[in-house]
Amino acid sequence: MGNNIIVAIDGYSSCGKSTLAKALAKKLHFIYVDSGAMYRAVALYFLRNNIDLKDPEQIAEALKNIHLNFHSRDYQTHITLNDEEVSDEIRLMPVSETVSAVSAIRAVRKEMVKQQQRMGRSKNIVMDGRDIGTAVFPDAPVKIFMTADPKVRAERRFKELAPKNPDITLEDIFENLAHRDYQDTTRAESPLVRAEDAIILDNTDLTPDEQLLFALSRVEPFL
Repeated sequence: MGNNIIVAIDGYSSCGKSTLAKALAKKLHFIYVDSGAMYRAVALYFLRNNIDLKDPEQIAEALKNIHLNFHSRDYQTHITLNDEEVSDEIRLMPVSETVSAVSAIRAVRKEMVKQQQRMGRSKNIVMDGRDIGTAVFPDAPVKIFMTADPKVRAERRFKELAPKNPDITLEDIFENLAHRDYQDTTRAESPLVRAEDAIILDNTDLTPDEQLLFALSRVEPFL
């Protein structure tokens, strides 16, 4: 890995992983890599192209045609799928409902891990996801595992999604998160588990500033 510093942030969906990762990357002038956005972009491509998730040949062929890139603009990280900006579209409900099933596919994970490791070889990065500290960068010097009360997670997600999805209910979100937790923790391929050397960060009652200070204190010894 060279002398690059990699901060791996894992945890359940809607725990604020990306909020923390973005703030940390900005503060440290590291590159923020949103691994969840990568899986969402793959899910979007599969949906657009009617890829059958049970057909390994279709999946293998599709993965050859998926090129993902991150770029920063105004301190925001944007993702492109085959040079098309898809940062907003990947957050819509059809993708949210498909992404756990897509990210459970072994060929998809192998391809994404390869792309993530390529990014980590060349830069100081903060990366968040489900298996960064266990599968992608098991040697990362700083690993944080995030969790929060399920009700609080659902409320946070609802506030984020409601403006763009007026028909959505808090119950929908709560069920979607429960379903995703189940899929993420029980899948055969790189399930969501805490790395043994990861520090637990329960942010149920923390402000974004408080969790940033917590994370910075863990990274500072390596700077």
